[in-house]
Amino acid sequence: MGNSKIYSKIIYSNSPDAELAEWVTGYEKGKVFLVTEENVDRLWLPGLNEFLENQFIRKLILPAGEHNKKLESVAQIWEFLSQNGADRKSLLINIGGGMLTDLAGFAASTFKRGIDFLNVPTTLLSQVDASVGGKTGINFNGLKNEIGAFKDPVAVIINTEFLKTIDHPNFLSGFAEMIKHGLIKNTDHLDELKAFDLENINYKSLLQIIQNSVNIKEYYVINDPTEKNIRKGLNFGHTAGHAFESLAMEQNRPVLHGYAVAWGMIAELHLSVKNCGFSETDCNSLTQWLLSIYGKFGIGENDFERLFDLMTHDKKNESGRINFTLLAEPGKIKINQNCEKDLIYEALNYYKSL
Repeated sequence: MGNSKIYSKIIYSNSPDAELAEWVTGYEKGKVFLVTEENVDRLWLPGLNEFLENQFIRKLILPAGEHNKKLESVAQIWEFLSQNGADRKSLLINIGGGMLTDLAGFAASTFKRGIDFLNVPTTLLSQVDASVGGKTGINFNGLKNEIGAFKDPVAVIINTEFLKTIDHPNFLSGFAEMIKHGLIKNTDHLDELKAFDLENINYKSLLQIIQNSVNIKEYYVINDPTEKNIRKGLNFGHTAGHAFESLAMEQNRPVLHGYAVAWGMIAELHLSVKNCGFSETDCNSLTQWLLSIYGKFGIGENDFERLFDLMTHDKKNESGRINFTLLAEPGKIKINQNCEKDLIYEALNYYKSL
């Protein structure tokens, strides 16, 4: 089924600079590079500047925002590596949110057919989701993560201090992926998330909760590295969620990824009731809990066709069928669930009329 190889070394640390220093010593001086984005550079990197100078680490700063997750940004990283003499034994350190680690990971995995890279995720979403699993990629032709590769970082350094500077909506965006992990695998994790005080965040206890969440994702990744089978469990909420996210972008009212996933989970919980015998009572209480955190993205019936169309473009589909990962009960997934168009419309209607 799987094997025991941990694909990246995941380090939970309160001193990321010390951890970085340790990794850097394994590479030739002048052959280590850093990519980050402007907000992270402004907030966090001043403290690292001395370390970077001492280690001769050159830095590239990219603009922030999902719209920069594109081929031109990859080319900028390739250019930066090329001009500064990077070779196949180089290391690229990526410090930033999921957009940055996805993008820079893709640049590293394709430069000279692949150089080592190390991720330091700075948002909750990237710590619990983007940093694990070896998916790298960019958006292309208006489609999210359309181009990419499976390539694991040599290590991921996770530190909750970074989360003190992200705004509340971005915190909640990452929290949605943690809820998803609880729903697909571990009801104990789901319970600790329900008990977590989102208004007064305890960053110390959060480190352990993040570790519990990452362990769930890691379980799927280790057992199915290239998403042939059970790793599809991680897609719960995402088939409908990505459609919400794309529609929001098209309509010029962009939403954060985790919010779209939360709304996607609501629609897919309804599909789970209809297709997999998920308890209607559980569906209703989970829906109310998700709505209390994420509110609602307004859609009309005239959006259903476009949302359905966006779902048909999802990378996870095979031979024209829309494949959902649904739940038989909390902690128990059903992959490759094919839902007919009228049932999908019914789920969208359930969501719309909440």
